[in-house]
Amino acid sequence: MTELLNSPLHAEHEKLGASFTAFGPWNMPLKYDNELEEHRAVRNSAGLFDLSHMGEIWVNGEDAAKFLSYSFISDLTNLKVGKAKYSMICAEDGGIIDDLITYRLDETKFLVVPNAGNADVVWEALNERAEGFDVDLNNESRDVAMIAVQGPKAAEILIPLVEDTKQEAVMELPYYAAMTGKVARKYAFICRTGYTGEDGFELIVYNSDAPELWQELLKAGAEYDIRPCGLAARDSLRLEAGMPLYGNELSRDITPVEAGMARAFAKKEADFVGADVMRQRAEEGPQVAITGLVSEQRRAARADSEVFVGETKVGSVTSGQPSPTLGHPVAIALLDTSANLQAGDAVEVDIRGKRYPFTVAALPFYKREK
Repeated sequence: MTELLNSPLHAEHEKLGASFTAFGPWNMPLKYDNELEEHRAVRNSAGLFDLSHMGEIWVNGEDAAKFLSYSFISDLTNLKVGKAKYSMICAEDGGIIDDLITYRLDETKFLVVPNAGNADVVWEALNERAEGFDVDLNNESRDVAMIAVQGPKAAEILIPLVEDTKQEAVMELPYYAAMTGKVARKYAFICRTGYTGEDGFELIVYNSDAPELWQELLKAGAEYDIRPCGLAARDSLRLEAGMPLYGNELSRDITPVEAGMARAFAKKEADFVGADVMRQRAEEGPQVAITGLVSEQRRAARADSEVFVGETKVGSVTSGQPSPTLGHPVAIALLDTSANLQAGDAVEVDIRGKRYPFTVAALPFYKREK
């Protein structure tokens, strides 16, 4: 059995009494005390997350934009410097290898952030696709840490720690944008991105700088009742926000068309890996679709629960649990498009052998006030 990797913040988590769980090849904090309180802290004030398990792959060179446009479903040549784009990398058959975020630092320099469990697979795929392109690939996934501060008070906590000359720029940084600067005297790549449905920032720093930055953020957030948050809260937050999770909603078994991402390549003229399959699938239309479900009952649906209309199975739940914010169960499911289900339609979900009423709902379940 392969030994799990520890985050550079592992000792900090132990001090805070975290319980741990395996996530991909990593040993990460699941929760510190009460995951519901951690969830609510992010919705009401702020939470602090260790995301050091995420991958970081640098792509440099004259052909960097063209190479990434060939490797991913999106056109990265038109991504502006300082901006980020959510996209997917797929196999030749159109199956999703991973969903990821790409940041453009300058005309020839990009940072790709894949998911923890897929970082090695994405690294291998990019190396295989690099032949014929003037690019240099550098995998820093094990050399840097990522810390996220998320919630309505995130900016108020972070800004005072930013170097004086860049505080205003960080404050005005739009969603899905990034810049460099010092935070708590540590050099950081500052991204206004997140996976919670709230405002927030993700900070990429060297491993050696991570513990002190973590401590400084906790100290700065104390007056706002900031809480360290684990993977349990991260999952319930992203579920409420309708954000897909690789291995649940996304997998090699579906294409971006089923994932609702056909728009990413709808106007793309250049060739990319899996293009023929995906364009044909987009023309035919998806056979399944990622769909929201809600219930007024107390019983929550869980992954792999089957969904029915009458006696006809129409799909399966991919993620589900009670919503701490909304006070009732929510779920995401992959449902057959042939069932022609619309928001408000009634379905039943089989939960441990008994069927419970659910209603089809639009995603996201929760949307923050601007």
